[in-house]
Amino acid sequence: MSELLKVPTMAEMMAEGKQPEVLFWVGCSGSFDDRAKRITKAFARLLDRAGISFAVLGTEESCTGDPAKRAGNEFLFQMQAMMNIELLNAYEVKKIVTACPHCFNTLKNEYPGLGGTYEVVHHTTFLKSLLDEGKLAVEGGQFKGKRITFHDPCYLGRANNIYEAPRELLRKLDVELVEMKRSRANGLCCGAGGAQMFKDAEPGRKEVNIERTEDALETAPDIIAAGCPFCNTMLTDGVKNKEKEGEIKVMDIAEMIANAQDI
Repeated sequence: MSELLKVPTMAEMMAEGKQPEVLFWVGCSGSFDDRAKRITKAFARLLDRAGISFAVLGTEESCTGDPAKRAGNEFLFQMQAMMNIELLNAYEVKKIVTACPHCFNTLKNEYPGLGGTYEVVHHTTFLKSLLDEGKLAVEGGQFKGKRITFHDPCYLGRANNIYEAPRELLRKLDVELVEMKRSRANGLCCGAGGAQMFKDAEPGRKEVNIERTEDALETAPDIIAAGCPFCNTMLTDGVKNKEKEGEIKVMDIAEMIANAQDI
Protein backbone atom coordinates (compact mmCIF):
# COMPACT_ATOMS: atom_id res chain seq x y z
CA MET A 1 0.00 0.00 0.00
CA SER A 2 1.51 3.30 -1.04
CA GLU A 3 -0.69 5.82 0.78
CA LEU A 4 1.42 8.59 2.26
CA LEU A 5 0.57 9.30 5.87
CA LYS A 6 1.70 12.49 7.53
CA VAL A 7 2.09 11.93 11.26
CA PRO A 8 2.28 15.12 13.32
CA THR A 9 4.72 15.59 16.20
CA MET A 10 3.62 16.75 19.65
CA ALA A 11 5.53 19.99 19.04
CA GLU A 12 3.58 20.65 15.83
CA MET A 13 0.25 19.93 17.49
CA MET A 14 1.14 22.06 20.51
CA ALA A 15 2.00 24.96 18.16
CA GLU A 16 -1.51 24.69 16.73
CA GLY A 17 -3.02 24.60 20.20
CA LYS A 18 -4.20 21.01 19.77
CA GLN A 19 -3.89 17.97 22.04
CA PRO A 20 -3.99 14.51 20.41
CA GLU A 21 -6.13 11.73 21.81
CA VAL A 22 -3.05 9.51 22.17
CA LEU A 23 0.71 9.78 21.95
CA PHE A 24 2.17 6.98 19.84
CA TRP A 25 5.43 6.02 21.52
CA VAL A 26 7.42 4.52 18.65
CA GLY A 27 10.44 3.16 20.58
CA CYS A 28 14.02 2.67 19.43
CA SER A 29 13.34 -0.46 17.42
CA GLY A 30 10.28 0.97 15.69
CA SER A 31 12.24 4.12 14.82
CA PHE A 32 15.57 2.75 13.65
CA ASP A 33 15.26 -0.94 12.74
CA ASP A 34 14.26 -1.31 9.08
CA ARG A 35 12.06 -4.34 9.75
CA ALA A 36 10.36 -2.76 12.77
CA LYS A 37 9.68 0.45 10.82
CA ARG A 38 7.16 -1.57 8.79
CA ILE A 39 5.30 -2.38 12.04
CA THR A 40 5.33 1.32 12.99
CA LYS A 41 3.89 2.31 9.61
CA ALA A 42 1.23 -0.42 9.72
CA PHE A 43 0.04 0.67 13.16
CA ALA A 44 0.03 4.36 12.16
CA ARG A 45 -2.12 3.46 9.15
CA LEU A 46 -4.59 1.65 11.42
CA LEU A 47 -4.80 4.63 13.80
CA ASP A 48 -5.45 6.88 10.82
CA ARG A 49 -8.03 4.48 9.41
CA ALA A 50 -9.86 4.46 12.75
CA GLY A 51 -9.91 8.27 12.85
CA ILE A 52 -7.78 8.48 15.98
CA SER A 53 -6.08 11.82 16.65
CA PHE A 54 -2.47 10.89 17.45
CA ALA A 55 1.02 12.33 17.42
CA VAL A 56 4.60 11.17 17.96
CA LEU A 57 7.47 12.87 19.77
CA GLY A 58 9.72 12.57 16.72
CA THR A 59 13.32 13.55 17.42
CA GLU A 60 12.36 14.44 20.99
CA GLU A 61 11.66 10.79 21.80
CA SER A 62 14.47 9.06 23.66
CA CYS A 63 14.93 5.47 24.86
CA THR A 64 12.69 4.64 27.84
CA GLY A 65 15.75 3.26 29.62
CA ASP A 66 14.53 -0.35 29.64
CA PRO A 67 17.79 -1.89 28.31
CA ALA A 68 19.89 0.14 30.77
CA LYS A 69 17.74 -0.94 33.72
CA ARG A 70 17.68 -4.62 32.71
CA ALA A 71 21.46 -4.55 32.23
CA GLY A 72 21.82 -3.26 35.78
CA ASN A 73 22.60 0.42 35.13
CA GLU A 74 19.92 1.97 37.35
CA PHE A 75 21.60 5.38 37.26
CA LEU A 76 21.45 5.59 33.46
CA PHE A 77 17.86 4.31 33.48
CA GLN A 78 16.75 7.03 35.89
CA MET A 79 18.52 9.72 33.86
CA GLN A 80 16.78 8.59 30.67
CA ALA A 81 13.43 8.21 32.42
CA MET A 82 13.55 11.64 34.09
CA MET A 83 14.33 13.32 30.77
CA ASN A 84 11.35 11.61 29.11
CA ILE A 85 9.01 12.32 32.04
CA GLU A 86 9.92 16.01 31.98
CA LEU A 87 9.05 16.12 28.28
CA LEU A 88 5.82 14.09 28.57
CA ASN A 89 4.61 16.20 31.48
CA ALA A 90 5.45 19.42 29.62
CA TYR A 91 3.21 18.21 26.78
CA GLU A 92 0.55 17.19 29.33
CA VAL A 93 0.41 13.68 27.86
CA LYS A 94 -2.37 11.55 29.35
CA LYS A 95 -2.51 8.44 27.16
CA ILE A 96 0.33 6.58 25.46
CA VAL A 97 0.08 3.68 23.03
CA THR A 98 3.13 1.69 21.94
CA ALA A 99 3.88 -1.37 19.80
CA CYS A 100 6.82 -2.37 22.02
CA PRO A 101 6.10 -4.37 25.21
CA HIS A 102 9.43 -3.21 26.68
CA CYS A 103 8.44 0.45 26.33
CA PHE A 104 4.92 -0.43 27.49
CA ASN A 105 6.09 -2.15 30.67
CA THR A 106 8.62 0.55 31.56
CA LEU A 107 6.29 3.50 30.91
CA LYS A 108 3.37 1.81 32.67
CA ASN A 109 5.02 0.26 35.70
CA GLU A 110 8.29 2.07 36.33
CA TYR A 111 7.70 5.70 35.35
CA PRO A 112 5.03 6.40 38.02
CA GLY A 113 7.65 5.99 40.77
CA LEU A 114 9.66 8.77 39.13
CA GLY A 115 6.78 11.18 38.64
CA GLY A 116 5.43 10.05 35.27
CA THR A 117 1.88 8.66 35.54
CA TYR A 118 0.07 8.00 32.26
CA GLU A 119 -2.48 5.61 30.83
CA VAL A 120 -0.25 3.27 28.85
CA VAL A 121 -1.71 0.77 26.37
CA HIS A 122 -0.08 -1.89 24.22
CA HIS A 123 -1.03 -1.70 20.56
CA THR A 124 -2.81 -5.09 20.57
CA THR A 125 -5.09 -3.97 23.43
CA PHE A 126 -5.69 -0.63 21.72
CA LEU A 127 -6.54 -2.27 18.39
CA LYS A 128 -8.94 -4.64 20.13
CA SER A 129 -10.73 -1.66 21.74
CA LEU A 130 -11.00 0.04 18.32
CA LEU A 131 -12.59 -3.11 16.89
CA ASP A 132 -14.93 -3.47 19.88
CA GLU A 133 -16.03 0.16 19.49
CA GLY A 134 -16.61 -0.29 15.76
CA LYS A 135 -13.99 2.28 14.80
CA LEU A 136 -12.04 -0.34 12.90
CA ALA A 137 -13.32 -3.21 10.81
CA VAL A 138 -11.27 -6.25 9.95
CA GLU A 139 -11.80 -9.25 7.72
CA GLY A 140 -9.74 -12.37 7.16
CA GLY A 141 -8.65 -11.36 3.70
CA GLN A 142 -5.39 -13.01 2.67
CA PHE A 143 -4.94 -14.58 6.14
CA LYS A 144 -8.28 -16.41 6.26
CA GLY A 145 -7.74 -20.08 7.12
CA LYS A 146 -3.96 -19.70 7.50
CA ARG A 147 -2.28 -21.58 10.35
CA ILE A 148 -0.97 -19.00 12.81
CA THR A 149 0.87 -19.48 16.08
CA PHE A 150 1.28 -16.55 18.46
CA HIS A 151 4.43 -15.99 20.51
CA ASP A 152 3.72 -14.28 23.85
CA PRO A 153 6.23 -11.46 24.50
CA CYS A 154 7.53 -11.67 28.10
CA TYR A 155 6.69 -8.07 28.96
CA LEU A 156 3.18 -8.36 27.54
CA GLY A 157 2.29 -11.80 28.90
CA ARG A 158 3.97 -12.78 32.12
CA ALA A 159 4.86 -9.24 33.21
CA ASN A 160 1.47 -7.65 32.49
CA ASN A 161 -0.91 -10.60 32.12
CA ILE A 162 -2.09 -9.65 28.61
CA TYR A 163 -2.79 -12.85 26.71
CA GLU A 164 -6.26 -12.50 25.19
CA ALA A 165 -6.13 -9.24 23.20
CA PRO A 166 -3.58 -10.44 20.61
CA ARG A 167 -5.35 -13.76 20.19
CA GLU A 168 -8.76 -12.12 19.77
CA LEU A 169 -7.31 -9.92 17.02
CA LEU A 170 -5.99 -12.99 15.23
CA ARG A 171 -9.37 -14.74 15.52
CA LYS A 172 -10.98 -11.70 13.85
CA LEU A 173 -8.79 -12.49 10.82
CA ASP A 174 -10.46 -15.92 10.59
CA VAL A 175 -7.16 -17.72 10.99
CA GLU A 176 -6.55 -21.18 12.39
CA LEU A 177 -4.87 -20.32 15.67
CA VAL A 178 -2.55 -23.08 16.91
CA GLU A 179 -0.83 -22.80 20.30
CA MET A 180 2.77 -23.77 20.97
CA LYS A 181 3.40 -26.31 23.72
CA ARG A 182 4.86 -23.42 25.76
CA SER A 183 2.43 -20.50 25.58
CA ARG A 184 0.67 -17.89 27.71
CA ALA A 185 2.01 -17.94 31.31
CA ASN A 186 4.20 -20.90 30.37
CA GLY A 187 5.65 -19.15 27.31
CA LEU A 188 9.37 -19.07 26.56
CA CYS A 189 11.39 -15.87 26.05
CA CYS A 190 12.58 -15.17 22.50
CA GLY A 191 16.04 -14.44 23.90
CA ALA A 192 16.11 -10.65 23.46
CA GLY A 193 14.78 -9.45 26.84
CA GLY A 194 16.91 -8.19 29.71
CA ALA A 195 19.12 -6.26 27.24
CA GLN A 196 20.29 -9.59 25.75
CA MET A 197 19.36 -8.14 22.33
CA PHE A 198 22.42 -5.90 22.55
CA LYS A 199 25.13 -8.29 23.72
CA ASP A 200 26.97 -11.30 22.40
CA ALA A 201 25.66 -14.71 23.33
CA GLU A 202 27.26 -16.53 26.24
CA PRO A 203 28.57 -20.09 25.86
CA GLY A 204 25.86 -22.73 25.82
CA ARG A 205 24.39 -25.60 23.85
CA LYS A 206 21.74 -23.62 21.99
CA GLU A 207 20.60 -20.04 21.41
CA VAL A 208 17.31 -19.20 23.15
CA ASN A 209 15.77 -17.86 19.92
CA ILE A 210 16.51 -21.17 18.15
CA GLU A 211 14.83 -23.10 20.97
CA ARG A 212 11.79 -20.81 20.77
CA THR A 213 11.66 -20.98 16.97
CA GLU A 214 11.61 -24.79 17.23
CA ASP A 215 8.56 -24.49 19.53
CA ALA A 216 6.87 -22.41 16.83
CA LEU A 217 7.85 -24.68 13.94
CA GLU A 218 6.39 -27.71 15.74
CA THR A 219 2.94 -26.20 15.14
CA ALA A 220 3.59 -26.21 11.36
CA PRO A 221 2.51 -22.58 10.94
CA ASP A 222 2.16 -20.46 7.82
CA ILE A 223 2.89 -17.38 9.94
CA ILE A 224 4.44 -16.84 13.37
CA ALA A 225 2.61 -13.84 14.84
CA ALA A 226 4.37 -11.52 17.28
CA GLY A 227 3.49 -8.42 19.25
CA CYS A 228 7.00 -7.10 19.90
CA PRO A 229 9.71 -5.83 17.53
CA PHE A 230 12.46 -7.61 19.51
CA CYS A 231 10.57 -10.92 19.36
CA ASN A 232 10.04 -10.32 15.65
CA THR A 233 13.80 -9.99 15.08
CA MET A 234 14.71 -13.05 17.15
CA LEU A 235 12.08 -15.30 15.57
CA THR A 236 12.94 -14.08 12.07
CA ASP A 237 16.59 -14.97 12.76
CA GLY A 238 15.46 -18.35 14.08
CA VAL A 239 13.39 -19.07 10.96
CA LYS A 240 16.38 -18.11 8.78
CA ASN A 241 18.61 -20.40 10.84
CA LYS A 242 16.24 -23.27 10.03
CA GLU A 243 16.20 -22.18 6.35
CA LYS A 244 12.42 -21.82 6.41
CA GLU A 245 12.15 -18.12 5.49
CA GLY A 246 10.76 -19.06 2.06
CA GLU A 247 7.71 -20.75 3.55
CA ILE A 248 7.12 -19.21 7.00
CA LYS A 249 6.65 -15.49 7.68
CA VAL A 250 7.10 -13.69 11.00
CA MET A 251 4.63 -10.81 11.28
CA ASP A 252 3.40 -8.34 13.88
CA ILE A 253 -0.34 -8.48 14.48
CA ALA A 254 -0.70 -4.81 13.46
CA GLU A 255 0.86 -5.64 10.07
CA MET A 256 -1.55 -8.53 9.62
CA ILE A 257 -4.60 -6.39 10.34
CA ALA A 258 -3.35 -3.47 8.22
CA ASN A 259 -2.44 -5.72 5.29
CA ALA A 260 -5.29 -8.23 5.44
CA GLN A 261 -6.99 -6.71 2.39
CA ASP A 262 -3.78 -5.91 0.49
CA ILE A 263 -3.18 -8.79 -1.88
